Amino acid sequence: MTAVAIRPLLETDLAAADRIFRQAFGTFVGLPDPLEFAGDSNWVRSRWLADPSTALAAKLDGELVGSNFVTCWGSVGSFGPLSVRPDLWDRGIARVLLEATTPIFDRAGVTHAGLFTFADSLKHLVLYQRFGFWPRFQTVVFAGPPGESAHELLCWSAVAHDDRSALLAAAQRLTGAVHPGLDVTREIRNVVEHGLGDVVLTGAPDAPDGLAICHCGPGSEAGSGACFVKFGAVRPGAGGEERFGRLLDACADLTRRLGLERIVAGVNTARRAAYRAVLARGWRAQLIGIAMHRHDDPAYNHAGALVLDDWR
Repeated sequence: MTAVAIRPLLETDLAAADRIFRQAFGTFVGLPDPLEFAGDSNWVRSRWLADPSTALAAKLDGELVGSNFVTCWGSVGSFGPLSVRPDLWDRGIARVLLEATTPIFDRAGVTHAGLFTFADSLKHLVLYQRFGFWPRFQTVVFAGPPGESAHELLCWSAVAHDDRSALLAAAQRLTGAVHPGLDVTREIRNVVEHGLGDVVLTGAPDAPDGLAICHCGPGSEAGSGACFVKFGAVRPGAGGEERFGRLLDACADLTRRLGLERIVAGVNTARRAAYRAVLARGWRAQLIGIAMHRHDDPAYNHAGALVLDDWR
């Protein structure tokens, strides 16, 4: 086989990368038409828009055959979806993509890196272990109806533009209290600037004690009828569980007010308090995967961490 070339993924590659992503995952899970995987959501475009410099293309004989997307949230990083054209599986292309992936974390100053993968796929587990990622707790992706209760709702879209810089700094302080160096401000900008959804805020408008980055509807990472909480967290400490409950309810309010049918959110089962809070709302598990962490580092996956994310 000709050597695989790795280069940055370009905007002109997005349509082909999206097709390969759907073919790969749809084939793996056994869909009759693999291209129907993920419906009208658009993970490839969203991840590329967040930071084009950390999106990787694998090319063979001048043709795109795979891609990977690296997400850096300050000191915390993850990658995926990593996909390779199904007719070229087991040819070492994923390995070459991973060889180019891990240095990105190091250059960005990421101290905790991980991924979400299929818990029952030995092939995936073995591959990622070769790069120092080790399976830890399961991550469950839940979905449920938004319910009927209504609360006062503050969203980023309602904040005056002149106040947003200060609010970004407040958000950075909040996530830094959850885990040193954790910073999701790039993710906030991506959602707001590209019309992918909104950011739910709880607590004082100028000093929130909770935030949730939500993708909403078709063309986002949610897809039709859904509000996907890509990341959510509250200030740790006394009263945290009550704050987390308010954040979950606020996300449900956003879902209902936008006329969407369901709220989708992932939580690592090591975060016992967060996991129980989601269960208490009657949401049902839709997908179960495994979180793999570089250096077997738990980071903010511990019993008291009140955080939503799933690293897919």
